[in-house]
Amino acid sequence: MDIAKTATFAVVHFSVAFAVGYALTGSVAIGGLIALVEPMVNTVAFYLHEKAWKLASARADETKAKSAHGLCGLGYC
Repeated sequence: MDIAKTATFAVVHFSVAFAVGYALTGSVAIGGLIALVEPMVNTVAFYLHEKAWKLASARADETKAKSAHGLCGLGYC
């Protein structure tokens, strides 16, 4: 079921990208190009976003750990 949902989402994504490109330009060729290029660019952006999110999360965890360690020194453990 997950693969079917992913496939239908891909079709929706490409369709929306094409429709927006076509609506803005009136060109089937440009609409098609946008429908192909936008998801590829979006995939790279998502990958970079995930890397940044993991880095921020790791830094937040590190800060919490340092903070908790400091409280242990004050008798709060």
